[in-house]
Amino acid sequence: MLRWTAVLLLAATRLAAQRAVDTPMDSGAVARVLALLKTSDSTVCELAGQAISNSWGFPWEPRLFPTPMPMPMPTPMPMPMAMRMGIRVPHVRVHVRHGPAWYGGDAAVSGAFRAVLRDDSRCVRNIAARVLGRARSAASYDAFLALLGDASPGLRETGALGLGELDDRRALRPLQTALRDRDAAVRAMAARGLGEIADSSSIGALANALADDAVPVRRAAAWALGEVESLRAIEPLSQALRDRSSDVRAIAAWALGEIENARAVPVLGEALKDPSPDVRRAAVWALGQIEDKDGVDLLLPLLHDRDPQVRLAATHALGEIESPRAVRGLGALVHDESPDVKRAAIWALGQIEDGNAVDPLSAALKDPDSETRQLAAWALGEIEDAAAVDPLAVGLKDREPDVRIAAAWALGQIESSRAIEPLTAALQDGSRDVQDAARWALSQIDDEDRNVRVRVRPKGKKGI
Repeated sequence: MLRWTAVLLLAATRLAAQRAVDTPMDSGAVARVLALLKTSDSTVCELAGQAISNSWGFPWEPRLFPTPMPMPMPTPMPMPMAMRMGIRVPHVRVHVRHGPAWYGGDAAVSGAFRAVLRDDSRCVRNIAARVLGRARSAASYDAFLALLGDASPGLRETGALGLGELDDRRALRPLQTALRDRDAAVRAMAARGLGEIADSSSIGALANALADDAVPVRRAAAWALGEVESLRAIEPLSQALRDRSSDVRAIAAWALGEIENARAVPVLGEALKDPSPDVRRAAVWALGQIEDKDGVDLLLPLLHDRDPQVRLAATHALGEIESPRAVRGLGALVHDESPDVKRAAIWALGQIEDGNAVDPLSAALKDPDSETRQLAAWALGEIEDAAAVDPLAVGLKDREPDVRIAAAWALGQIESSRAIEPLTAALQDGSRDVQDAARWALSQIDDEDRNVRVRVRPKGKKGI
């Protein structure tokens, strides 16, 4: 079985590899791989479909829709020392949708995918629907519309998927009608398709779908309303926060965060009391997205939530809102038992940029974990308070070069003449990177006693 799986994945990977820029696809290779996938199990087919779909630059979504959970906190990127400090800069993958010419404009290639739109394999049908829909093939709309009207619920589901991928306003009415289909999988896919198109004319139909008997349909409808991002969706989504399914409640909270309007803050505050940690975490994330000052007092108790993932989300959300009122609560978390929560709290304090955070961050400079100490130095540099000079000067003697580099960078940010002596001593550090960081920091300090012309960086604070 493992050998057969490897053969299928290798075939799909080879097909994807053929998809070099400006190189037409081999329609024969497409047909052969699709034929192999017809006899594979669903897991293998989805993995192979991911390889094929990614060769077109499209994200693959084997589930009904992406899980709308809080993403990891942004990595702090102090400049101009980010690269020197070795701080990881997140890689952003951009998926670009292209028309038929991008896969060579070959009717035979398009035909190979169209030929399996009615295949018995749900996975193979859906691979074809995704590729044809995202390629914006001219004949695809009629093909998908015909599938949506078929007697087979499986084919109707594929038709709904394809219409959503086309992102064509002509599909709005058929998909809205399909929300009343007798098959739950078709209704869920129709809701997903309306979310892909994200047109406000679908709000009423999607709101009605929130009362559907099937949980997947209600989940998809809540997700779609979040994609539409209309104020008109706040009321039905607020009602969905009381759904009997925690999955639906979590998606509804996420959707309210996508809309990013302060009107949702009170109902999200109620969701913070939900017995499900997933719902609480989604509500916390949503409040961070909205960034309204009224969310601060709602979020502070969540810093002590029994679930570490909820605490992590709360620290991140408070960092997004950037209110000095959160400093005391966040400062207590620099000693949290969860390393992730501890680092998120330090990051949030750096985001808020309030001088009251100097003491807890100075304590974090003594943490046993070197990454935590490095992040604490970064946060102190973001705050730019002269009270941090002495603890950062001690940081210049840390046993880890990365921490010493971060401390030098932070002292350069603060631009205090009191840092000249420790930074001058750091020019003799055993690490050349530390020497370079100290030299850069010294160049930022404007001191009348030094006969050096320097550039002073403008400063700006923000808070609520």
